[in-house]
Amino acid sequence: MKMLSIDPGYDRLGIAIVEKDLSAPKETVIFSECFETDKALDIPERLYKVGERVQEILDIHSPDALSLETLFFNNNQKTAMAVSGARGIILYLAKKHGCLVYEYHPQAIKVAVTGYGKSDKTAVTAMVQQLVSNCPQKAKDDEYDAIAIAITGLAHNGRTQ
Repeated sequence: MKMLSIDPGYDRLGIAIVEKDLSAPKETVIFSECFETDKALDIPERLYKVGERVQEILDIHSPDALSLETLFFNNNQKTAMAVSGARGIILYLAKKHGCLVYEYHPQAIKVAVTGYGKSDKTAVTAMVQQLVSNCPQKAKDDEYDAIAIAITGLAHNGRTQ
């Protein structure tokens, strides 16, 4: 199963394609990046750029499924609304491409990757690097988060295809 996973945002978007081959001991990172939009652009243009990039990745990699982190609300309503917009675009594009869609709360992702729901970013990154092959050794947190989301999605659903 090939999983597209995304740590959603409109400023920075963690994106990964991770594949589970039942004959291999570990999942393999096929692609990962931290996609950033230009802060000088307005929100609609930044969301458009997010959609364009996700569309490109779907076209290139043809994943079977999408794993997405659920929206975590903070005190900044403007940011939450823009992230909601990015999630909507991502969900629409994934369904348009025939992907199964799985969503996970941040705590569930931490449990799946580290065994502890309150793990910090350092612990998540360290475990991500151990759990998958072809993991980038230096990346932004958003990229490692996307890989962690893929690990979670494949652990829960990787034997279905």
